Order: sequence, then structure tokens, then C-alpha cells
Amino acid sequence: MGNNEVNYLTMTTWPIYPIVYEINTWAWLEELSRQAGRFITLANVPQAELERIAAYGFDAVWLMGVWERSPEGRKVARDLPGLQQEYRNALPDYSEEDVVGSPYSIHAYRVDPTLGGDEALAALRGRMRALGLRLMLDFVPNHLARDHAWIAQNPQRLVQGGSSSLARQPGNYFEVTTNGQWQVFAHGRDPSFDGWSDTVQLDYRAAGTRRAMADLLLSLATRCDGVRCDMAMLVTHDTFLRTWGGQFEPPRAEFWPAAITDLHALHPGFLMMAEVYWDMEWELQQQGFDYTYDKRLYDKLLHSDAMEVRLHLNASVDFQHHLARFIENHDERRAAEAFGVARSRAMAVLALTLPGLRLVHEGQFEGRRVKLPVQLGRRPGEPVVEDLEPFYRRLIAALRQPVFHEGEWRLLKPSEEWAGNPSHRNIVAFRWSLDEDYRLVIVNLSPQPAECFLPLDVMALAGRPWRLVDVVNEREYVRKGDELTGRGLYVDLPGYGYNVCLLYTSPSPRDGLLSRMPSSA
Repeated sequence: MGNNEVNYLTMTTWPIYPIVYEINTWAWLEELSRQAGRFITLANVPQAELERIAAYGFDAVWLMGVWERSPEGRKVARDLPGLQQEYRNALPDYSEEDVVGSPYSIHAYRVDPTLGGDEALAALRGRMRALGLRLMLDFVPNHLARDHAWIAQNPQRLVQGGSSSLARQPGNYFEVTTNGQWQVFAHGRDPSFDGWSDTVQLDYRAAGTRRAMADLLLSLATRCDGVRCDMAMLVTHDTFLRTWGGQFEPPRAEFWPAAITDLHALHPGFLMMAEVYWDMEWELQQQGFDYTYDKRLYDKLLHSDAMEVRLHLNASVDFQHHLARFIENHDERRAAEAFGVARSRAMAVLALTLPGLRLVHEGQFEGRRVKLPVQLGRRPGEPVVEDLEPFYRRLIAALRQPVFHEGEWRLLKPSEEWAGNPSHRNIVAFRWSLDEDYRLVIVNLSPQPAECFLPLDVMALAGRPWRLVDVVNEREYVRKGDELTGRGLYVDLPGYGYNVCLLYTSPSPRDGLLSRMPSSA
């Protein structure tokens, strides 16, 4: 490890802006099993596979979907006609055995036996720690599987209805007979859609429910280093009442602030990441979350222009510090399919070099295009996109430098290269600085070439030459300081072009890049 590289092997604290790698656990183990010709669980993941993942420089692995899946949920997943079409689209030769049920219909918070059980996860966590990898898991606060033990043992923790509820909203309620008693329960849902038919809704109006779920969260903190909280905004006071009505006990009670305060009192380094939508990111940050999904950025990268992206990035830096940035995850389309491969590179450079948690998805580096339904335990083979993995390897390596974690971030304002040329509007640029370490990130978000002048506003530039080493494209540029003090750095990028540049006045042995990079005037 170089002297200038952050030492992240101390596992008691997280880096300021961690890089997290999401893995679809069931599909990953199934693929490893086919490759090895033997049954692979969390207990016997090949060491070479763990070392391969660790070599990228991730700070944590999020093993999505380790908890025990529901037998009733698996039946629902196999029988719904709409889901069957999704399965065929993703995996044309799928069979009933491939449908393992949703990881968000949790039967119990113990590791699914097919994946190896609790002891296997604990052993894997130890092996990951030895490689400098933290472990993140799922916490699903809003609902449980419809056959969870609380149906019989603690029905007061769940939203219940009656025969009229079942008659009026058959998509939102279901009936069961337990302990000789007929009951009606609500499916978990958000206020915009019908219920998820493989789940039962937790009742956060009840103090006992909030306490039980807070205790569950505390138990998870002994088994991993952080959690991604599914649909975290659904259990906030106002959202819950908008969905279910009634009144909290006591009135105005909130789940997250109390639960996270208790959690951090016992586990101060535990990381909380919220899946959140509806412009509730700031609210959940205020309720205690370390990071909240930046779905707005994702949508703007996919559908909007650079001007809209810059407007989004004009938000308070304090707010942006706590956003989770991504260009794909298991809920979204694959980046190579959604953006196209060339465009996806530019979007990855922009999203992953911003302040906040950096989330990348298994298969993103290889250019997978098939979005796998979470209910499937097997994924199709896909060709690897040439040169995409080396691009990501260089980008993640660049992000390991302290300046991208501890430095000051500032959005820059491109200006037109000549009057009447509007292409500067397609460029998003910003800089990072830490002491005398300066990095420039410049991205053309359009398919057309773009030119601009970029005011750097970082230091006394005049009177000396400056070197810009693009650590992702592996190129070096030399510019005269006097040229940079006026209108700024001249930038000329092809469609979806990008630069991630180290800026300094003389060769720096700490990066070891100049000897192997071409020089360009």
C-alpha cells in the first residue's frame, strides 16, 4: 500500500465516502457452484473469489438477500403470471426450481439454509475482514413474510383488518387461520400501489412493534458492519399514517431517530444506508441515516441534460455528503443496457467521484445487461464487454486516494469556448482538493463533442508549467500556468468523454504514473 493511499483496514470505523459492492448472494453462489462443479455456500466461497473482489479496493460488500426466504413467498413468486413473464424475459430457460422467492419476503432473520446458515455467514465475515472488507446486509423495516412467526405469536405487531377490508381491498389484505382463530392481515405496501402479496405489514403505530424492530436492528449489528434499509421512508410517521390512517402511540412518535440512537450507543461505527424516494432524503438524514439513496441523480443522468444535473449538484454540500450515488443496483436497469456502454462509462465517472457513498453492483464491471428479478436464484450467462472491467479498475483505484474521501469538493462552472458555441452546457465539472493535492473531474454528458473553458480557482497558477495526469484514460497533459489564469483550462471532450485528472507542478513519485503514460500537448 502506497504512502498516499488511505489505510482502510481498520474495521472499527468507516471511511468518509465508502465504496460498497452489492452482490446478489443467491445468484452469485449458484454461479460459483456451476463454475466449481460442486455446491458452494457462504461456508466455502473460494478464497480466490474473495481476493478478486478485495483487489478492486472496495470498503464493503453488501450481500443482498442472505435471510431465510419464505415458503409461502416462494409459492406466490412461482404462481403470479406477471412475474413469470419477467422470469422468461431475464432467463428464457428458467424452471420452477430457479424461483427461490423474494429476499424481501423474510421468513426469519437467520441465514437461509441453502446459503449455508448463520455459522457460514459468520465465518465468511471473518475471512472478509482479513481482506479489509466490511459486511453489509439487508434490513426490511416495513414488512415481513406473510408466514412469519409473528402471525401466530405476535399478531398485535401487524396491521390487521376484517371481512370488510378483505372484501373492499382484496389486493391489500389476506386471511389466515392460526391457533384455531380466523384473522385478516394487511400486505406490506406503499401508499401508491397495492400490497406486496408475499408480505405482511408491520404496524408502526404500536410502541411494541417499534421496540421489537429496534431490537431486531440491534441484533443485526452484531452480525455485520452496516445495513441497507429497504424502503426506509415507509415507516416514518407521516408516510405511515398516509398509508394506514389511525394514530401513533404516543402521538408524533418516530421509529428511526429512537432506533438509530439506541443502535449507535452500542455500535457507534455501524453504518445505516436508506433506500428512500419522494424527496425524503434530507428528512431521513435528519432522522439519523448515514447515507440515503440519490435516486434523483440517477434519474437525471438517465433522462435529463447536464444543466439539470448541475442544478442537482448545487444542493448543500452537507446534504450531498450523506447521499449514496449509483448508476445501477438490483432495483434499476443494468447500466450497460440503460445508458449504453460508452455512456455508462461517463455516468460512472460522474456518479462515483461525487461526495457520498459510492455504490456499485455485481456485473456492472462486466457490462451485464439483464436485470434479474430478485425472485430468481440463477442468472443467464452474458458476454463480457471488452475493456469495461479495466476502466472500472482504474476508476476505483483513483477513488482510493485520500483526496476523494477527506478533501473539499467544489462544483465548477464551464464557460463557452467561443461565442455561439453552446456545447459547454453539456459539461459537468468539479474539483477535489486536500492540502496540495488537486483532482479535476470533467464529464461530457452528451453524445456530441463539447468544448469549454474551465476556471480552476485552486491556486496561484501563473509562471510555471502544470501537469494534468488523467488516471482513468492514462494520459498526461502539460499546460502553461499563464494560460490557466485567464479564462481557465481549455477542455475539448468527445461525446461522453471524461477526464479524472491529478494536477501538479512537477513529477510526483507518489502516483507512479508518468513513466507509463503518453504525453499530449
